[in-house]
Amino acid sequence: MLEFTWPWAFAALPVPLLIYWFASRAPRQDAALYVPFYSQLTQLQSDASRIYSKQLLTLLICIAIWLLIVIAASRPQWVGEPIEMPSTGRDLMLVLDVSGSMEARDMVINNTQLSRFQVMKAVVSDFVERREGDRLGLVLFAAHAYIQTPLTFDRGTVGQLVEELEIGMVEESATAIGDAIGLGIKHLRNRPENSRVMIMLTDGVNNAGLITPTQAGQLAETESIRIYTIGLGADSMMQRSFLGARNVNPSSEIDEENLTEIAEMTGGQYFRARSLNDLIAVYAELDRLEPIEQDPQTYRPTKLLFHWPLGAAFILSLLLAVFSLPWISMLSARRSQATDVSANVPEGGHL
Repeated sequence: MLEFTWPWAFAALPVPLLIYWFASRAPRQDAALYVPFYSQLTQLQSDASRIYSKQLLTLLICIAIWLLIVIAASRPQWVGEPIEMPSTGRDLMLVLDVSGSMEARDMVINNTQLSRFQVMKAVVSDFVERREGDRLGLVLFAAHAYIQTPLTFDRGTVGQLVEELEIGMVEESATAIGDAIGLGIKHLRNRPENSRVMIMLTDGVNNAGLITPTQAGQLAETESIRIYTIGLGADSMMQRSFLGARNVNPSSEIDEENLTEIAEMTGGQYFRARSLNDLIAVYAELDRLEPIEQDPQTYRPTKLLFHWPLGAAFILSLLLAVFSLPWISMLSARRSQATDVSANVPEGGHL
């Protein structure tokens, strides 16, 4: 339905009348003038009705312009029917490691080696797609942490941003796990209790940032935020060199002790993902978290309409200005005189 955001703007409607009634008029000076061709002027009396009609039309146009301007100033908008938002779900903040170590190609699928980063993107994108009814947010971290997406119901946008992630979006030389958790807490702390969940994935140890993971975990516990931590990386990998091949542990830097401590102190759980199937199973387990009832929310879509009356007022003003130009008035007067002369010529006669 039609609503006006600022209905008090209609109080300005009588302003032109008030100015007309109370503003002082310019003094008028009348003087007598002898006109030797006065008799000829009497022929112009037939133009009086035409002049009156023009003045009346101009007045009506000015009134319409003022009315349209006042309507535009009241900011009219069309308000649609209420749309109910999902009444169940959680506030899920996904905290993802995009440091350089995520490029390690220790994930093997069908004898093809993929990087941890590629596997993470594929699994997280699928997880986001299934989270209907949840608010999702995205925090990225490496040497620093920053918010990529605040909490939103728009799963399509979050999934698209996950697919567009690239190593190097954040300075990749270090891993600031504590700062990343702290940033996630900042965006979750004002959400309803019992619905605040953080899922953090990393393959390293905290070696940058202003706060430690333990301090961040204690803050999350105070704010009633559950944190699920995931350590990603294979336990063994064949590394080839000029001296031959040797078996190495590419995940030796994962700080499982701290990740487990953070999860347990906040009521969450630590998961170890050594392969693609492990990571799929981890997110399937997280996917079974029970949704928390929230207060129903509705919103009404609105469409602003002020530009329509404002545009109409501009067009009328432009037309009024064009037809008030001297050369337009002269052409109109000559056309009227020609019409009068033609009407006064007797049938079959001469001037």
